[in-house]
Amino acid sequence: MTKPTASDDMDSIYHIKVIIKDTEPAIWRTIQVPSHVTLYKMHRILQIVMGWQNSHLHEFVIDGKSYGESHPEYGLEMKTERRARLDELVPHENGVFFYDYNLDEGWRHVLLVEKVLRREPGVHYPRCVAGERACPPEDCGGTRGYKELLEIITNPEDVEYEETMAWLGGSFDPKAFDLEGVSQQLKKIR
Repeated sequence: MTKPTASDDMDSIYHIKVIIKDTEPAIWRTIQVPSHVTLYKMHRILQIVMGWQNSHLHEFVIDGKSYGESHPEYGLEMKTERRARLDELVPHENGVFFYDYNLDEGWRHVLLVEKVLRREPGVHYPRCVAGERACPPEDCGGTRGYKELLEIITNPEDVEYEETMAWLGGSFDPKAFDLEGVSQQLKKIR
């Protein structure tokens, strides 16, 4: 059987590793999406698989070009993501691109197209096939703030412990990742 390429359009599936840059241990997911997915839909997929709340600005950076929704009041001019197809912008295996979420805090996601696969009959795409660690809480201050948050919640003697735990709603497990829950949410995306 020949290896599929992005030009196989509707039958091609991108197997993508998503890693939040500068997190240690790494927060990551492996997803499979139709190669022809638009960046607009890819944004929706990434919000679900990473666990973000879609309450901040975002952009994709591919070959030095920004895609998303332009926000002139913030000085952000981007190419539209609504018609930008992934297979046209990242047409091959080992292609790397970036997804930046919450531009004020700078959550950069590195996306690597690890494989181009054939669509499996009866399988719903997009889907998440693996992942580790919880998504950082919204508005925690980027990677530096998240690292500080983790230090605080592991030390009940810290002066900020009670306040931080209250802000987190009483609990937060940085090791938790609910693959089944993510899979159920992704089934809503057509």
